[in-house]
Amino acid sequence: MFDNFPLFPQQASTVASQVDALYYFLIAISVFFGLLIALAVISFGIKFRRREGNERSTEIHGSLALELIWTLIPFGLAMVIFAWSANLYLHIIRPPDNAMPIFVVGKQWMWKLQHLEGRREINELHVPVGRPVKLIMTSEDVIHSFFVPAFRIKQDVVPGRYTTAWFEASKVGTYHLFCAEYCGTEHSGMIGRVVVMEPTDYQNWLAGDAGRVPLAEAGEALFTQLGCASCHAGESGSRGPTLIGLFGKRVQLADGQNVVADETYLRESIVKPQAKLVAGYQPIMPTFQGLVSEEGLLQLIAYIQSLGDAPSAVRPEPTPTPTPAPEVVEDGADGQVHGEDDGDDAAHGS
Repeated sequence: MFDNFPLFPQQASTVASQVDALYYFLIAISVFFGLLIALAVISFGIKFRRREGNERSTEIHGSLALELIWTLIPFGLAMVIFAWSANLYLHIIRPPDNAMPIFVVGKQWMWKLQHLEGRREINELHVPVGRPVKLIMTSEDVIHSFFVPAFRIKQDVVPGRYTTAWFEASKVGTYHLFCAEYCGTEHSGMIGRVVVMEPTDYQNWLAGDAGRVPLAEAGEALFTQLGCASCHAGESGSRGPTLIGLFGKRVQLADGQNVVADETYLRESIVKPQAKLVAGYQPIMPTFQGLVSEEGLLQLIAYIQSLGDAPSAVRPEPTPTPTPAPEVVEDGADGQVHGEDDGDDAAHGS
């Protein structure tokens, strides 16, 4: 019946049914109370209409039971909606640890997407079915909004910072991708599609671009080209902090604060290095704002993320404990000095 005019888009992600269930509940409450109020207005209008010119209504001084009813019932419903929506929101904004990262850059008027393996796309996103996908997004110009109705995800893409969203596609197919934030004269043309594939088909598609360079390798080349290794060599006495094992860890700042070294922190440290100084280091790093594109920043972040944990320090061999010399005692009988251990060939003296 609703093939050409559906009330909701098709459900193609693991959270789509949960989002729809909340909306169905809100619609049901709205319809129920809307009809209840309409019927009450009509019935009260008929029952308590004024019939004679000198008719006076009876004074009502209040009803505690009635006031409790119309206060507690809406309060209870509001708390149910709050708890339900808050739980769903916390689930939506927390990507699983095993989510596959994909970098997204919004630009008037297109979506540029890049996989860690180096495959790049414009206005298209290929993903495998049944695997969580984490989108790390930023904008080159104005605010955009990444919106896939079938997945029930919509997230603003803001210049100068990173925002994230995640989904797990549950059905193979092709789904609409929109920009849901007015971003200029050709906003309506900033559309694309998400192609959900079987895992084997996705791997074959991913391997189809033979000339691709993995994002971390491109970031390493840019890291060397910009001369970053001269300060961030990770050796004792380096002018900058080590980057090995940095991503995702807490960083102690010069002002006493602690921050997590996530994508936003790393980006800010590259383009505005004086904003958050690491404790123990001087503010000598130059800014790279305007010198590195958003794609270059994503490559550098992917390289830093790939560095992993710092190698464990080599433990020095324990210093052997010297064997104590035999304790000597003087024998009062013959005046000789003997070792405590009779088996020792100790020196004697008169």
